[in-house]
Amino acid sequence: MFNFGSRKITLVTHSNRFHADDVLAAAVLLIYFKDKETKIVRTRDQKIIDSGDVVFDVGFVYDETGNRFDHHQKQGAGKRENGIPYSSFGLVWKKFGKDICGSQEIADYLDKKIVQPIDAIDSGIEIHKQIIDGVRPYIFTDIVDCFNPMWPEKEDFDSAFCRLAEFSKDLLTREIQKIKNKKEAEKILREIYENSEDKRIIYINDNYPWEDILNRYSEPLFVIKSRKDGMCSVNTVRSNVFSFESRKLFPESWAGKNGKELAEITGVEDAIFCHNARFICSAKSKDGAMRLARLALGE
Repeated sequence: MFNFGSRKITLVTHSNRFHADDVLAAAVLLIYFKDKETKIVRTRDQKIIDSGDVVFDVGFVYDETGNRFDHHQKQGAGKRENGIPYSSFGLVWKKFGKDICGSQEIADYLDKKIVQPIDAIDSGIEIHKQIIDGVRPYIFTDIVDCFNPMWPEKEDFDSAFCRLAEFSKDLLTREIQKIKNKKEAEKILREIYENSEDKRIIYINDNYPWEDILNRYSEPLFVIKSRKDGMCSVNTVRSNVFSFESRKLFPESWAGKNGKELAEITGVEDAIFCHNARFICSAKSKDGAMRLARLALGE
């Protein structure tokens, strides 16, 4: 897409206080140009802005072909069909996301998971409701804000920005790899589900990301997961991965019990514990875990 030869690539953004959108936009560009030497310049000097190879979150220009990705101009830089406007992160992701993810499918998935929430917050769009007065989620924008220098600290915004951009590069790289792994696991889990005799209880023998894959099927109530040490956990299947509501919980009499006490209540000698919220329990063997699951089904 670019032909800069071997010269250093200058990435330009605004100086002083930073936000999640410019930090993550920088991370995307660092991943994209990972095989090139790059330099991040934070400035409000228009001459330097004009000379940058890629400019984001500053300059009052959105021109994808010219690698200008600002959204502060009066007309903004467009919005998605769902009404969420593009911030600098979303604009940079729209152009480079597919290339760093390896596919449009993965780029679109992460756009919903990571990019759109950041764009919404940066644009003043609320995407969640406060349920408990005075309590709200601690999110990525809070982490970014924590690293902005404040009184009485020395105002070294630039080094803090670069530190966070490097961390965010690792974070995005990890998120991309995880979704790639998940796509592969989806095929394996579908086969496991199809081959399970009793589809209410699904047994998996590895650390597959099953939570929002197996709940797409209507039958599963419990997932038994084998661990490397031979122990097995029995997990309830949630109705919705965005809630804590399980399709079926373990019996109330098991709640908060462990060891001998749980073994006496269940009759499963190698039972280890049951969470007091009744969404997970465990045993020292697959057989013990299977017995716990069947007991929870009333068998």
